[in-house]
Amino acid sequence: MALDNPDLKDVLKDVASGALQLPDFQREWKWDDERIRALVATVTLKYPLGVVMALHTGGMPQFKARALKGAEDGEAQVPDLLLLDGQQRLTSLFQALHQDKPVETVDARGKNLKRWYYVNIAKAVGAPTDRDEAIVSVPEDRILKRDFARKVVLDLSTRELECKAGYFPLHYVFDTQRVGAWQQEFVRDPANWPVWMKFQDQVLNNMLSFDVPMIKLSASTTMDAVCAVFERVNTGGVPLNVFELLTATYAGNQAHAAQFGDYYRLPDEWHHIKKGLTSAYPVFGKPDAGSDDGLSSSDFLQAVALVRTWEAKRSGRSISVSCKRRDLLELPLEDFRRLAPRVAEAFAWVGGFLQRQCIVRTADLPYRTQLVPLAAVRALIGDETDTLGADDRITQWYWCGVMGEMYGGSTESRFTRDVEQLISCIRGDGSVLVPDTVAEAAFLSDRLDTLTTRNSAAYKGIYALLIKQGAVDWYFTDGPLVPDRLVEQAVDVRPIFPKEWVAKNHPRRAAHANSMVNKTPLSLRASKSMTGPPRAYLKTLTLESGMRPEWFGDVMATHLVDLAALETDDFEAFYAHRAKQLLELVDSAMGKRTVFRDARDR
Repeated sequence: MALDNPDLKDVLKDVASGALQLPDFQREWKWDDERIRALVATVTLKYPLGVVMALHTGGMPQFKARALKGAEDGEAQVPDLLLLDGQQRLTSLFQALHQDKPVETVDARGKNLKRWYYVNIAKAVGAPTDRDEAIVSVPEDRILKRDFARKVVLDLSTRELECKAGYFPLHYVFDTQRVGAWQQEFVRDPANWPVWMKFQDQVLNNMLSFDVPMIKLSASTTMDAVCAVFERVNTGGVPLNVFELLTATYAGNQAHAAQFGDYYRLPDEWHHIKKGLTSAYPVFGKPDAGSDDGLSSSDFLQAVALVRTWEAKRSGRSISVSCKRRDLLELPLEDFRRLAPRVAEAFAWVGGFLQRQCIVRTADLPYRTQLVPLAAVRALIGDETDTLGADDRITQWYWCGVMGEMYGGSTESRFTRDVEQLISCIRGDGSVLVPDTVAEAAFLSDRLDTLTTRNSAAYKGIYALLIKQGAVDWYFTDGPLVPDRLVEQAVDVRPIFPKEWVAKNHPRRAAHANSMVNKTPLSLRASKSMTGPPRAYLKTLTLESGMRPEWFGDVMATHLVDLAALETDDFEAFYAHRAKQLLELVDSAMGKRTVFRDARDR
């Protein structure tokens, strides 16, 4: 790392030539007109601008580079430096002071503008405190208007008018020929000589000698360090993610470009993979809702990293299985291209597995993160996951993760353990009998009382388990709520006893009305007939179903409810009975006894 202080005019020349460019992971960002005027005023006063940071490329950029906005003519050049911090300052100064076209900016409301920047000579040679007012911007036609564009207040559309008004065009400042020609026009009136001399001394000379403190990082700086530095020094408000960094890194892979005649486009590949997955399995997101709706690019990269490091550990090239940020940043393009198709197929298998668990919509997915190790396991051992014993172990592991709420916090270390332990358990090699996720999972009986919203994985889990165990809708009674019907019939979680009725008749149990104990998966059509307490709507539903009452009672039982308690509007008896039934359902899914705080709960 070295600190340099190049002159601003030289830095802007490097921007124009392409010697200084941006890594492609840098986002576009426009400064508003007011901030640009304040920045220019800072330069004219030779006040500190702040340090910028750049990365030496050594002639072989680690990342695909792109020019700063306005300097696209230099983009074909291989850059010497990549700008990590200072994009907005240098872009604004380049456009305002160097390029021969208006600056693309925005006003305070975010409306796009094109502006030329000028300095009022008379104000600029006054007190430094007036310098901000001396810097002005005018529209693309260089005519400033007021009163809904009916009144011209400043016309700078020709050099003669500029000189007459005493406004110097700031994009001339580093072009000596243009400055000289403008000066000649301005001092045709001898009375302007004194003010011009002051302007040269107090403004132009400051700008010509203005230097930019620049930290230059060595070309050997690791990608992990580059990413960390970038995130710590940038204040744009949106953290840089690994996918963006890898996109720029892969695009800068010269070997790939030489072999295939073009750079590698990671976003295009991810879009293709994601579209295939979401088209077949909506649980992964909506195809037209963005590449990171539902299953994210980070999820996919983590699964790839798990597969790569597991293989490396097995071959002795690594000591651990991991998918930390560092592992993703160190993921070579050739390994990604080799493993991505296999991991994509594994996620498709995961989509089928979720469908068998009756989880088919993104909103109903308990944990998206739990899919990462599951896909990695499938990618690593393939068809071995399809044997009867393996399917039982995977299913138990999945439901222990959901109902034990094991994937709600930090997950990277659990990813690693689950991949290794689940594979060992499936293969029966004796090193792991039960994965930690299964051994550690517990579901406390009173957790049912607090499962009130979709924010909880266990809430979504019970919803899916009720469908999986054969729940039949209370209006469409011709068969169980199979996955294909969930969207078609607008199935969702519906209350059995109305919340208002419980609050009025059982005020001490009002909170329980929101519990999953008092909810069940039903169609929108069924819910429309459920007005009032159960005793009131049961007759309506029975008539609508066309069934004999005793047969309709069997339909109600598929939801693990006590029909007698509903017929008598006995909320407390209903709640106690259903809580016990749901606990047994959870026990069965987890393949282990539920943990109880109080033996009386049993």
